[in-house]
Amino acid sequence: MKFPEFLRVFGDTTYRGACPSEAMEQVTFFNRLRSQYPETWGRIALHPRNEGKRTPGQVYREKSEGMAEGAPDIVIPPGFLCELKRRDHTKSRWQTGQLEYLEAAQKAGAFVCVALGADAAMEAFNEWLANQAQ
Repeated sequence: MKFPEFLRVFGDTTYRGACPSEAMEQVTFFNRLRSQYPETWGRIALHPRNEGKRTPGQVYREKSEGMAEGAPDIVIPPGFLCELKRRDHTKSRWQTGQLEYLEAAQKAGAFVCVALGADAAMEAFNEWLANQAQ
């Protein structure tokens, strides 16, 4: 997996080996966030469902309802967008539209990143949060 220059990467890009699935890393991240910030960030953080097989009719309907192809795994208003990949990023791949979405979000002023595992996602969130206080 290659990382474009515009995209900040959190986590160890040299790690290779056993690691949880992306879905399990996502569960871990959201559990931590909701535990630490139950009334604020944990309450408003979301994962947009963009993956999965759909019929052409479903895709058309969902896009007309606001689904955005390439939306990242973690969205926290007002501007934290994080694409979560496995700790060993060679076991992950980019989905259609993800890089374009993240680049557009960054151009619009959002904090965008890719995190290699739940620990890296928390590190990215904490850095974004610290910058919000300034």
